[in-house]
Amino acid sequence: MLTNGLRARYDSATVELDPPFALVDLEAFRSNAQELLRRANGRPIRVASKSVRCRELLGQVLALPGFAGVMAYSLAEALWQVETGLTDDVLVGYPTADRGALRALAKDDAARAAVTIMVDDVAQLDFVSDALGAGHPEIRVCIELDASWRPLARFRQDWLHVGVRRSPVHTPLEAAALAREVLRRPGFSLVGVMAYEAQIAGLGDAPRGRPVRATAVRMMQRRSFAELAERRAAAVAAIRALAPLEFVNGGGTGSLERTSTEEAVTELAAGSGLLAPTLFDTYQAFRLRPAALFALPVVRRPAEGVATVFGGGYLASGPVGSDRLPTPYLPQGLRLTGAEAAGEVQTPLLGAVADELAVGDRVWFRHAKAGELAERFAQFHLLDSGGLTTVPTYRGEQRCFG
Repeated sequence: MLTNGLRARYDSATVELDPPFALVDLEAFRSNAQELLRRANGRPIRVASKSVRCRELLGQVLALPGFAGVMAYSLAEALWQVETGLTDDVLVGYPTADRGALRALAKDDAARAAVTIMVDDVAQLDFVSDALGAGHPEIRVCIELDASWRPLARFRQDWLHVGVRRSPVHTPLEAAALAREVLRRPGFSLVGVMAYEAQIAGLGDAPRGRPVRATAVRMMQRRSFAELAERRAAAVAAIRALAPLEFVNGGGTGSLERTSTEEAVTELAAGSGLLAPTLFDTYQAFRLRPAALFALPVVRRPAEGVATVFGGGYLASGPVGSDRLPTPYLPQGLRLTGAEAAGEVQTPLLGAVADELAVGDRVWFRHAKAGELAERFAQFHLLDSGGLTTVPTYRGEQRCFG
């Protein structure tokens, strides 16, 4: 559908709503889900809940063949997902230091059968044991392997690090050593391995107007992927020699088609691609449909070529930069100002199309990241062919997990 048609559809469907509010286009959402499955090449996809943060949407995705299980971003969130019946298979994607959640996990047989916690350090095992005491019930554990690229590692130089700072477990030897420690300790069951290649899955290789950077990113990603595939296979083999594994998780929205080719990987992870925030506009291998939007009302016309909307300062986490700002989407032709950008209480917009806007008209925006929009709004209005329905986000259910 052309953007003019989209704008008319969105305006018409939400005419009775007063902005600010958030909208999810379910047609685009489902299209994106199918695109993720196509790129996964038959590998099951574990849904990254941090990128959605709405139980209704998570449930809709999990009902689709090809999606299986949830990757939560905190242990408290995982417990809630099991308690509410969303899923009986949750991998917590990050280590936990939540004593209360650990104690709740230890007391709940159903939760312990469903939830797997993440470790990458013996100190995390110590923390769990200290929180739960001697003789604690068996806790399911997944080891996170560092997926960053260290181009000079063969020269024993690790200072050049391409990727995010996550696990300290980088080599197959280190992975096997941690696995032995998990297996040695009573009260822990080693069931999985995960590695998230952020420098591939979360870094667009086709930045607009930056051909030199695009070439450099693609070269880095090719070399990084080749190195990781070999190292991940070796690490998984080393751990499987010590204990059977239920799963090996890898990938992300930006790397599904690559990671799915690795024999060592049994499942993938993705979430952001369902809602298609602007950070995922700059990939060469795929195109997604914007599914999550928010509407802001025009409240001022301070000058020719300027329309000012109420609110809008919904910045995304990560390194400070213009790519973390929300983007005016509809009507097309609007842009943020360099001096004010997206403000706490107002956001001025520039462009000739601003002169066609009147006080009370709405401007549709896209967020830079997927799940963070749900931290701004208590509700998502879901637009389908049958009309509009309203569901709570995590915030709307009075849940905040970090």
